[in-house]
Amino acid sequence: MEGTNTVDSMNASRPGFIEMLGGEITAIDTDEKTCTFEFTVSTQFCHSIDVVQGGFITAMLDAAMSHAVFATVQGISGVSSLEIKTSYLEPTRAGTLRVVGQVVKDSYKTVFLEGKMYNAEGLLSATASSVAKLVRAS
Repeated sequence: MEGTNTVDSMNASRPGFIEMLGGEITAIDTDEKTCTFEFTVSTQFCHSIDVVQGGFITAMLDAAMSHAVFATVQGISGVSSLEIKTSYLEPTRAGTLRVVGQVVKDSYKTVFLEGKMYNAEGLLSATASSVAKLVRAS
């Protein structure tokens, strides 16, 4: 498990949309190549009263996956999604969500990623897979 300094540093520089969705990194595991977020999503991001809109679900999954790259792959200055597939397994309702992004395989120019979203009861509600282009620091 990575130290709190990395988590604190990444949270301090998180993009505004993550803050809007009530998100913060809670854990980084360099051995498993994962980054875990907790999002506290309000009903302003919902349709049908309290069901989180799918685009926001994909954004949260994408954020966790891309942050897993920055946290666990050395020398990366940018990550650009080439493809994202999201599967909605259950209605994801407003409230506290745990989202885990994982680096499955990385090469010099590309990375394969997976993400999982869990609701407040711990039920898996959405998954994603992604292929992204890596930008290496000069």
